[in-house]
Amino acid sequence: MVSANKEMVVYCFDTLVAHYNSDDAPPPAFDEGQHPLFVTWKKVVNGGEPRLRGCIGSLEARGLINGFKDYALNSALRDRRFPPIQAKELPTLECTVSILTDYENANDYLDWEVGTHGIIIEFTDPDYNTRRSATYLPEVAAHEGWTKLEAIDSLIRKAGYNGVITESLRKRLQLTKYQSTLFTMHYSEYVAYVKQARGEAPSILGAKLRN
Repeated sequence: MVSANKEMVVYCFDTLVAHYNSDDAPPPAFDEGQHPLFVTWKKVVNGGEPRLRGCIGSLEARGLINGFKDYALNSALRDRRFPPIQAKELPTLECTVSILTDYENANDYLDWEVGTHGIIIEFTDPDYNTRRSATYLPEVAAHEGWTKLEAIDSLIRKAGYNGVITESLRKRLQLTKYQSTLFTMHYSEYVAYVKQARGEAPSILGAKLRN
């Protein structure tokens, strides 16, 4: 099984830096494969708690190289919850790559463990008769300090449902649980890696970025 690793995060940073330079990223230093994956960007300011700046991925298997390239940019620039990440924010960024594994159909909406499983819910919106779905990665509920019930209700809202959340609605959820491997790296660690591996620090449009 392929696990998330440092080289995947480096490729995501390389891809974003190359975008700002209107250039091509160096070739990745990991092997191709087919897996569901996510890229998450967070911003760390003055040593505080990292704040989400973008998170997009695929619950279906994607080629790792094109997948990380696409989602590094989509999560940084096209997550509709946030304004696009600007080049000047790079020194504050932290990147996490996730590879999703072990998909299982849950018996009910409580058949999963906080801190172990990510969850996907699917349901029919009773007000509009439309299908809705959403996911939280395995680390989200634990990071937020949520119970299973709080996580489920938050995910129902994330899916776009604005009505009253009833026990009847919860019981009608189709829930898929999964696990993941992940790797996180701060921009300063990325710079150190690039200096060691390539002999010079990354730069944007000829200007060295301070980390």
